[in-house]
Amino acid sequence: MNPDVIIVGGGASGCFAAVHAARRGRRVLLLDANDRLMHKLSITGKGRCNVTNNCGADTLMQNIPRNPRFLYSAFSRCTPQDVMAFFEQAGVPLKTERGRRVFPQSDKAADICAALLRNMSEAGVTHRLQTRVKKLLFTDGACTGVQLTDGAEIRAESVLLATGGMSYPRTGSRGDGYALAESAGHKIIPPQPSLIPLETAETDAAEMQGLSLKNVTLTVKRGKKIIFSELGEMLFTHFGISGPLVLSASCLLDPAKLGDYTLSIDMKPALSAEQLDARMLRDFAEQQNRDIANALHLLLPASMIPVMLHRANIAPDTKVHSITKGQRTELGCCLKAFTLHVTAMRPITEAIITRGGVSVKEVDPNTMASKLCSGLFLSGELLDVDAFTGGYNLQIAFATGYAAGMHL
Repeated sequence: MNPDVIIVGGGASGCFAAVHAARRGRRVLLLDANDRLMHKLSITGKGRCNVTNNCGADTLMQNIPRNPRFLYSAFSRCTPQDVMAFFEQAGVPLKTERGRRVFPQSDKAADICAALLRNMSEAGVTHRLQTRVKKLLFTDGACTGVQLTDGAEIRAESVLLATGGMSYPRTGSRGDGYALAESAGHKIIPPQPSLIPLETAETDAAEMQGLSLKNVTLTVKRGKKIIFSELGEMLFTHFGISGPLVLSASCLLDPAKLGDYTLSIDMKPALSAEQLDARMLRDFAEQQNRDIANALHLLLPASMIPVMLHRANIAPDTKVHSITKGQRTELGCCLKAFTLHVTAMRPITEAIITRGGVSVKEVDPNTMASKLCSGLFLSGELLDVDAFTGGYNLQIAFATGYAAGMHL
């Protein structure tokens, strides 16, 4: 086969691009180093696949902390609703859950992968697995093909790099695309983890390991400035904290200056300090002769009680009838502002997405074509764009893949 188009990378962006390029009559050859396509897509959303977010353009842009303007054109041509329509028409019924997150009704990421595979097959896409690209080939400064690690050369009119970032390396995201893009003259913004759990200095998190919190507010301050504050879910772990709120907050942290940030959790955001105190008084009124450690079960999860009492400097065997107003106030403060300090981000291999990558200043936002090297296109996580959790990162993958696929 003499392809018109070579796509390097068989993830969400590369496969979406392949379908749309082939539908335009392009002869597409897709190359992937794994033993199967869409390995990362198959495990995203804990195997459920948060396909996109069923939101409008403004909300979409608000959920992209870096370089959102670059994506404006791609998003206008491939909206979340367009992505939803694609999969619905491909035979995958979808549903919208809390936070406008979109999933297949089956809760199976495999159905999304199968739909893409069917569409690629029907459009005539050829793909080769366990095939790694060693370098790009150039003719008179233009990208005209690839050389494989076995020395074989494949020529084409254009090449799309959709190799992903460095997160989840066991799924094939090894960072190979950065070196390939650099060989064409592109600047690489140093890759860093994003949507990543955080390690904390305090031992409290380990004491509450496995405790999942719902309807709490996580606030992140840098000095006195609030840079993140949202209501949602999070999780205490043996190393610190994780969960949707933490992952989204991590997008806004500078890994080189983690000591600048303070995290604060409001365990009872629906109650003011006065309402919380009144609640404690009602609970205590019925348990006057009990130890305080046994009188907070209506207010707090069991594993949190000793931690909160320690923070409030209240001995666990203190009788409820002897708890002072000052002690109640201190306990209330601990519940309304449970502070933690970040010491590290987890390794990039544990990140859901990679921050950094090919500088978007060097890529045409309308077509995903390189501004430095004709015949070369770039899409997906390889680019220096990333978003909060909620389906936004897959929307980036599909929209940039679509833009490339329509212009390869």
